[in-house]
Formats: sequence, C-alpha cells, structure tokens
Amino acid sequence: MPAAVALRHVHFEDLGLLEPVLRDSGYGVEYLDVADSADRIADLDPDLLIVLGAPVGALDTDSYPWLGAERELLRHRLATGGPTLGICLGAQLLAVAAGGSLDSGEAVEIGFGPIHLTAEGRSSVLGHLEGVPVLHWHGDRFTTPTTGTLLARTEAAEQAFSIGPGVLGLQFHLEADPAHIERWLIGHAHELAGNGVSPARIRADAEAFGAELARAGRGMIQEWLAGL
Repeated sequence: MPAAVALRHVHFEDLGLLEPVLRDSGYGVEYLDVADSADRIADLDPDLLIVLGAPVGALDTDSYPWLGAERELLRHRLATGGPTLGICLGAQLLAVAAGGSLDSGEAVEIGFGPIHLTAEGRSSVLGHLEGVPVLHWHGDRFTTPTTGTLLARTEAAEQAFSIGPGVLGLQFHLEADPAHIERWLIGHAHELAGNGVSPARIRADAEAFGAELARAGRGMIQEWLAGL
C-alpha cells in the first residue's frame, strides 16, 4: 500500500475532506505533527507528501526553525520527482523551494470566494472548481516559480500552480470540511477579529457552499491522484 504522509502544524487544519479520498485511492495515511516531531522531517520519503497550513509565514525561520527543514524536504522532493501537495503554508513553502518568491502580509483573504482559472487551470484538475467558491485563509502570497504553471488566481493573489503532473500548490483550503468550520472559527478567532471578518458570514457561507465544494474537491483530488 503506498503511503501518504501529511505534515500537520495545527491540529484542526488536518486532511479533512481529502483523507477519505486518499484512503479510497489506496493510500495509507499518516500524520507527522510538526510541533512534536520536527526532528523527523528530514527523514521523510513517502510515496505522497502533503504539507498542510499554519498561521505562520513561510520565511519565519528564525522564529520557527522547522520551516527550514520543510523547505529542504520540498527541495529534495522537487529534485527527485516525489509527488507532493502543498496547501496554504505548504504551497508557499513549495513555491519558495522551487525558486518562487513570497510577499508577507500583503494579501489577506479570509472567507469563501471564487478563484479565476487560467487557460491552463481550466484544462487541469482544477477544472472541477470552475465557478465554485473555495475557502481562503491567508495573509501572504507567493509567486509561481518559473518552473511551474499558474493555474488560478484572485484579484489579490496567485492561488494555485503545478510543476509537472506530480506537484501541486494550492493557496486556498480545499481540504477544510465545511461541516467542521467551527473548529476554524474558534482556532483562528484572534485573526478573524484582527481583520474584521465576521464568523457568522463564514459559517453561513460554509452552509451555503459546502456540499458543492466538497463534491468538486473530491473530484479534483481523485483525478490528480489517478494521474500520479
């Protein structure tokens, strides 16, 4: 059975909707909780690596030294062709590891909203998300590395890129289960208040868009896994 390992930084920011898709696709799923096992990052070599989100900046290595270990792991994955999915912080780390840049605090987007697919994005696995509002929750923004292909953006920031068929970076949170949005609202209460974002609005949008987003997200990840 191929192994999928997810680097988890915040307990409620887990694989969510993606975990059953991974298991149905034949993967064994394991989490490495970075807060408890940062020393294991350098030794990872799974069939599929997934780097999840966290409320820290991808370049904050002085404050969080394990970020350097994650970037080095991603550089190794890129060099060896290991299938890799980065989500939010994971996508930012992936972009930097591949030679892209990162702007900090320039593009706060929190809440459900659409993404605009590029021509390449519409013909990619992201085509499943055409017209479907996704969950944004970030304050930094990456630039797609020159080795990558930009797949989606919003007015504020680039949102998705690929590097070949096996590397995918998503700024938005496709994995977040709308049925458990309350965990996000509680866990990021300070960030919501600091940015004047209404928890009630996100809660209502999760109810309105959750089922459609879950279907589209499952279809997208199923297609991506099938192409690995």
